[in-house]
Amino acid sequence: MIDPLPFEPHRFRTAAEHYLAGRPPYSARLIARVAQLCGVGAADRVLDLGCGPGQLGRAFAPGVAEVVGIDPEPEMLRIARGMSAGLTNVEWREGSSYDLSPALGPFRLVCIGRAFHWMDRVDTLRRLDSLIVPGGAVALFSDSQPKVPDNAWRAAYREVLDRYAEGEPGRAHWRSPDWVRHEAILLDSPFCRLEHIEIIERHEVTADTLVARALSMSSTSPSRLGERTGQMVAELRAALPPGVAEGGTLREVVATGALLAWRAEGAGAAAS
Repeated sequence: MIDPLPFEPHRFRTAAEHYLAGRPPYSARLIARVAQLCGVGAADRVLDLGCGPGQLGRAFAPGVAEVVGIDPEPEMLRIARGMSAGLTNVEWREGSSYDLSPALGPFRLVCIGRAFHWMDRVDTLRRLDSLIVPGGAVALFSDSQPKVPDNAWRAAYREVLDRYAEGEPGRAHWRSPDWVRHEAILLDSPFCRLEHIEIIERHEVTADTLVARALSMSSTSPSRLGERTGQMVAELRAALPPGVAEGGTLREVVATGALLAWRAEGAGAAAS
């Protein structure tokens, strides 16, 4: 297995403001299904690790006792705090997976949204073993766009993104033949009992949404592209079907999913 990428706490500094506007939201049905399968209830605590602007933490908060969100980027946390006004059971902390310790726990569920690949995955799961209660789970959230007719426009959009993202270290890292999928890492961890669930929905998206999505990615963020940012934005808009750049919308089919991982049957939490 290749080594994890060097830790860069401010990788998403300039991407943060575009994240909520651009990234597909996690389905409310997915959140409800994860809570049901993981037995998450009103007396439980949830950790949103690599929380970004806090979509997952805020989604779970109404049904649990407490949510703790952790992220290394202050700008992400600023947005998370601003979006969680009125939620009295949510705490946002600056930190990373390297700051996990038994003092944070216990938690029934640790959710990680689009962030596990940035972490030292083996070390993170080892640390989580001392935080998650017996019967508790890790949930890795993700999104993808199935190859269906509604998503045909994505080929031209993706070509522009790939061209501007070329040479970004993370992409080369994950596309390496030595990269090991999350499932394999989990199967060799204490959390080796796996289940994957997915919700597929159709949305309407605008050109502004898709531009924000590109700018929310570390590989095509304003801080990485610098003076080329405006050129990429213009090319993205030009790549979309006629009329979309002038205020029209596109259909997009999005699959939001969660890879759930529990300890083996009968296994308990690691001693702290």
